[in-house]
Amino acid sequence: MKRIVLLTGAGMSVESGLSTFRGGNGLWDEYPVELVATPEGYESNPALVLEFYNKRRRELANVKPNRGHELVAALEKEYDVTVITQNVDDLHERAGSTNVIHLHGELMKACSSKEPQNLLYVRSFSAPTDEIAIGDKAADGSQLRPYIVWFGEAVPMMSDAISALRKGIDIFIIIGTSLNVYPAAGLLNYVPVDVPVYLIDPNEVHVNGVRNVTVIRKGASEGMRLLLDNYLSKMK
Repeated sequence: MKRIVLLTGAGMSVESGLSTFRGGNGLWDEYPVELVATPEGYESNPALVLEFYNKRRRELANVKPNRGHELVAALEKEYDVTVITQNVDDLHERAGSTNVIHLHGELMKACSSKEPQNLLYVRSFSAPTDEIAIGDKAADGSQLRPYIVWFGEAVPMMSDAISALRKGIDIFIIIGTSLNVYPAAGLLNYVPVDVPVYLIDPNEVHVNGVRNVTVIRKGASEGMRLLLDNYLSKMK
């Protein structure tokens, strides 16, 4: 069975109604990144940060996976699939993908403020309407915080993502990411040069390096359909 690894970004979930963080009308335009997505911002105003992510979590109750998510999940019928995502939503899982690596954390989880990456203190929410309030404690007694990797923090799941690329893959697909956020943008460097790479995005994306990349200038749903019909079907 051929192996496919995908790297997905905010553009993957746009069609579901979730806002991107960058670009026109992105969340960073309304909430400066240094206030809600850094350890310093959390230390300065934890209530603001908690409410920002509580709101993002509540939004999940009103959205569902789009056709792009469903087509990615459907790949598992014929391929060994790993999804590496920069997104913190759970739409890949809800669409049926079973092997998802979240580089930047997950909205549907909370963790310790003292040891954010200690899995012993990670708690899953039962519903998107669940919230974190000041005074809610992790198992180690520290304040619960969103299970999100903020700017300036290490990205522990990068090692898992790199391992997935080193296991020997046949196809690499990039969907809805500007390739501007590191270290995730550097994952392309771990893809062997003989592996075909497909990039799906309605916007122009600059790809560093000299390797050949097949670009499909469409959104996630239409792009995945074209990929399946025009490219993957010929590789079986």
